[in-house]
Formats: sequence, structure tokens, C-alpha cells
Amino acid sequence: MSKLLLFHTAHSTPRIHPRTFTSILSRPLLVPSLSKCHSPISFFASISSPALHPHPHLQRQNFSFSFSFSTRAFDDSSSSAETQNEKAEKIGSQSGAKFEAEDYPSGEVEYEKISGWRSFVVKFKMLIAFPWERVRKGSVLTMKLRGQITRTSRVRSVQDLKLAKMASGLISDQLKSRFSPGLSLPQICENFVKAAYDPRISGVYLHIEPLNCGWGKVEEIRRHILNFKKSGKFIIAYIPACGEKEYYLACACEEIYAPPSAYFSLYGLTVQASFLGGVFEKIGIEPQVQRIGKYKSAGDQLTRKTMSEENCEMLTSLLDNIYGNWLDVVSSSKGKKREDVENFINEGIYKVEKLKEEGLITNIHYDDQVISMLKERLGVQKDKNLLMVDYRKYSKVRKWTLGLAAGRDQIAVIRASGSISRVRSPLNAPSSGIIAEQIIEKIRSVRESKRYKAAIIRIDSPGGDALASDLMWREIRLLAESKPVIASMSDVAASGGYYMAMAAGTIVAENLTLTGSIGVVTGKFNLGKLYEKIGFNKEVISRGRYAELFAAEQRPLRSDEAELFAKSAQNAYKQFRDKAAFSRSMPVEKMEEVAQGRVWAGRDAASRGLVDAIGGLSRAIAIAKHRANIPQDRKVTLVELSRPSPTLPEILSGVGNSIVGVDRTLKEVLQDLTFSDGVQARMDGIVFQRLEGLSNATPLFSLIKDYLSSL
Repeated sequence: MSKLLLFHTAHSTPRIHPRTFTSILSRPLLVPSLSKCHSPISFFASISSPALHPHPHLQRQNFSFSFSFSTRAFDDSSSSAETQNEKAEKIGSQSGAKFEAEDYPSGEVEYEKISGWRSFVVKFKMLIAFPWERVRKGSVLTMKLRGQITRTSRVRSVQDLKLAKMASGLISDQLKSRFSPGLSLPQICENFVKAAYDPRISGVYLHIEPLNCGWGKVEEIRRHILNFKKSGKFIIAYIPACGEKEYYLACACEEIYAPPSAYFSLYGLTVQASFLGGVFEKIGIEPQVQRIGKYKSAGDQLTRKTMSEENCEMLTSLLDNIYGNWLDVVSSSKGKKREDVENFINEGIYKVEKLKEEGLITNIHYDDQVISMLKERLGVQKDKNLLMVDYRKYSKVRKWTLGLAAGRDQIAVIRASGSISRVRSPLNAPSSGIIAEQIIEKIRSVRESKRYKAAIIRIDSPGGDALASDLMWREIRLLAESKPVIASMSDVAASGGYYMAMAAGTIVAENLTLTGSIGVVTGKFNLGKLYEKIGFNKEVISRGRYAELFAAEQRPLRSDEAELFAKSAQNAYKQFRDKAAFSRSMPVEKMEEVAQGRVWAGRDAASRGLVDAIGGLSRAIAIAKHRANIPQDRKVTLVELSRPSPTLPEILSGVGNSIVGVDRTLKEVLQDLTFSDGVQARMDGIVFQRLEGLSNATPLFSLIKDYLSSL
């Protein structure tokens, strides 16, 4: 049995496998939070200057610092902390990095009205545009922002710690092909930009329903709503079903409408933890877990019956941070005191009329009434239809048609979203996760090309395969030696996700981006008592002192095996921690203080040196221009290297969208047929190596695993 070494963020009750697992987890707990940067209710509260100017210690003084790093991988796992500190000091002296504050450009968007000759050129381009780009003057852009609930109406969080109101996301951070189901964050944001400058668009009408996406993505959308309002055009929200996350997005709009029967659940946020220790005890399974890092609680789910003090401390801190940000943002948006909003939430309000009385919504209207109101506002006759263009159609309008020409300087954008694996299965769709070999190919093409002045690695990942993460880390480091590399982190960049980010010269995160989780858990299951209960027997013939370390699940570890297990876990943790310290030019002792498996909110990570700047993709672009010596007022061309071409599974999945249940079923079948070498990070629970396809897999244990998964 091969051992699992992986970066991971568990989401739900773990599926049990009789294999050992070693997970370098960063338990990025998808906690509900509100903020202004990528994660509104998640980890970024739309706060003023503090969000744009991080703590002095979180930024390195000069960009050349990242390029002077040695690109050698840490081949010697036994290298001492002193050696790593000497490397960091040497690098710091060469580059002049002193962990001093740097005034990074904010990336704030300013609307520029098109007039004169440019206006004439735009009208001419629209005249000769392709038929599918034609939009009638006076049209209203309509977008329905909603995510499908993939499993149950209950929201699951990392490591089966259910942070209510959290999201895992069908609003993808990846670009999508025309056959892809769901919404694409880049296309949503681009539509807002185009609509602001399009003279044919009068305003935007948003239908906001329960969202199944991370708070970082919601914050990015919210930021674009605020930028769109600078154009002077109206933007109206309609919310038939609304929780904290949906309202956080809606309160950025000028007006909010809801039907009389709307569902509002503004009751607050919770975090829950599930433990299997008691279940295993009853059925005769003994998890033998070695945890490195006092906040690394993945193993706790298997061994404990209650939450540890350290885990409680971490989750409480994250939850307080998120809930506080939500209250701050909502109270500021609606012109109310924070205490008043909190008291209102604590009253348990469910009547829409009460929301109107308190000024939290503009009025109570059905959808047709809102449309009639818009017709009157735009001077449309009652017997005429309101001119509207939807998200899908408007996504086909090119920026060129609207005169939003890009500059000559090009910046490459590489998007890495989902769990990390090393290779791709033939049946695996491009949007299913981060495939290391594909990302590496893109990174090398950017490094070898002279076209690109800088690169942005857009990361939204809780981790995955440790080897894959390290290989990508190496390639990003090599790229950073030749040109500026900025890591822009969305909902979560923990464990393997942070592993990738820390190779960049500058790291940009949202206030509430789940960051860090530098820790290790290793263990195996002793099924001896279970086998005895059910009359099952297993005998192993082996050669070599430790040959049965991962193969003999029918007995507990011997003392020498347990010692080897512990040393292996310590070595894995030390490699991860030391490489993080090296990448961030931080003494190992200081990195140890912020590691230990703890997940940090983005702004807390910034104050501890894990992140350089707080903001979204726009700020990452501004910093990339700054690092590449491109004037801030000069336009650049963003070259998306992750733009997908439709594959057969994706086309079939898109077709299945029109049939109830087919889309979800097909995707699950395709996922189950997908195999991966080595370790696999699973978003729905603690990551275990898949048993399917392994020659020595135990069928009996697979049955037990399936049974426990259904509990």
C-alpha cells in the first residue's frame, strides 16, 4: 500500500480507506465571511484603506527580491533551520528585502467616458460587428447569479467542519467554453466592464438566488458591481431567496427588490465539526494518527469524539472575523450602525415587510412589477417589451467592438482552480481541477516567450497531490527568475494551493482568503477488532523489516513501525515548513509560529508575512504592471492561457443540463472513472488514496467505506 502525501482540505465526513494517509493539509476551512475583496462574506470585508494597505511586515520591499532566489528544490530534507536561515539572510542581503512596507498600487478602477473621435469609432465598430454581437440601444443587461446545490441543501465545509453559508462553488473561477454549464467568474466580471462602456446598455438587472460559490468570488463580483456604478448607469437586484452571502452581494446595488413570499434567512453564521471516533470504536476500527502541527485537526475527525481546544480556537477566530466583516460591510452599505444590524439579525426576522421597514430592501415587488418599473424609467410604452440581453448572449460581445482596446504590453494569466493532481485522465474535463502537467506546460511557455512582460497565477485551491504541488512550485520559481510573477488568491489557497502561491514574487489575497494550513497528518487504520467481529482473516507474508507498514491493516503498528511513522511525518512537515520559510524569506522559527497546520484569513496572513498585499485580481494586475515597469495609466493585454476548448465529457455534460439530474449524474460518473497516480486531494472530505484500480485493495473494506460514507 502506498502512502499518501498530500496537501488537503477536507470538506465532509471522510470516506474510510484501509490505506495509510499522510496529508500535508492546510485545512482551508471555507468559512463564511464578508469582505470587499475576493471574498465578501468570506474573508474580505469591504473595508477602506486597511484592505488596500496591508500591515508593514507583510510586504517585501523590492520586486527583484523574488528573482534573486535560488531555484534549487529542497533536496536535503534533513537540512537544519540554521541552514535555512542563512539562505534567507543571504537572499535578503542580495535583494535588499527587509520586510518593509511598500506602496503597492491599489488597482482601483476609474470609469472614463468615451467621447469625441473614440465615440465615433465605437459606433462604427458596432455597426460592422458580427450578428451575435448586435444589441439594441436601450437594452438592459440581465444576469441570473445562482449556483446549483450539488448534493444537499446543507452547506459542507472543509474537514467536515460545516461552516454554514459557505460555498464550494459552481460559479467557477475558470473561463468556460460555450458547452460548459454554470457561470464563469471571469465572464461575469467582463460583462460588467463591457456594460459600463457599452452605449447600448442602459443598466443591469441582477437576479440573485442562493449561490454555491466561495466568498472570494462573491467579493470579486461585488467589486465589479461597485465599479459599474461609477458609469452612472443603474443596477438593480432582485432577491427571491436570500441568505447572508446573497444579501452581501445585493446591498452593493442601488436598489433591492423582493417578492412578498421571498425566503430570507439572515440568521447568522455557524461552524460545526463531526467526529468519527465513537463510530470507529463501536465497529472495531482503530485510527493510528500522527499529527504534526497543533492546529492540524484532520486526524481529530478520526480519533476524537469532541473538538480540540486548538481547533476550536482557530475556527472561532475565523468565524468571528467573517461575521464581523459581514456586519461591517452591510451596516456601511445601508448607512446603519453595526449594533443595529446585529440586533436585527438576532431578532430572527423572516417577514419581508420587516426588511422594508428597516430599509434593508427598497420595496416589495414581483419580477413583472420590477420590469414594469424599468419600462417606465426608460420611457418604454406599456404595450412594448423591455429590451433585455442576457448573460450568455452578452458574453459573446467582444471588447474590441466597444473600443476597449488592449495595449501592446502583454501579461499572462494562468488560472489554477480546484484540487491538485499530477496527471490528467482522458475522461477528466479541463475544469475539474488543477492538473500539474498542464499548468507546468503553460508556465514554461510563458517563461520561454518574450511576449509576456509579467505573469499572474490565479489560485483557488485547498491543495491536493504533494508531488504535483512541489513540481509546480519549482516551475513558478523558475518563471519568477525571468519576469515578475504575482499570485492572486481567490476563495482559498491553503496547503498545496499556498504551496503554489509562495513561489511567486508577490502574493495578493482577499481579506478573508483561507490561507496557509502548513501542517502534516499521517496515519493508518488498524482493522484487527473489526475483522475479528465479522470473522474475516488476513495473513501477510513479507520480506523486509518495514514491508508490512502499509499492508498489514489487521494489526496495530509495532513500536519500531510507529517510530518510523512519526519520523516520516516530521520529515514531511519540516520540508513543507522550511520551503515556505525559504520562499517567504522568513526565518524558520518565525514560520513555525504561523505554520502548525493553522488556517489564516487573508488579512491575518498578511500581518504575519504569508501574504504581501490585500486585494483582488485588479490589484494583482496593477502590481504586475508596477513590477514590470509599465506605467499604471498604460493599458495592457491580459492573455488567458487557461481558456478551454470543449471536450466530449464537457459537451455531454452541457447537453445533460437540460435534463433534470443528468448533468450531475454524468459528472459523478466521469469523476468516478478518473484515476490518478499517487495521491489525490478530495474536496468532499479527508483525502485518501483511491482504492479503485489497486491490485491489493481489500473488497471488504471498500464495502465498509461505502457504508460509512452513507452515514
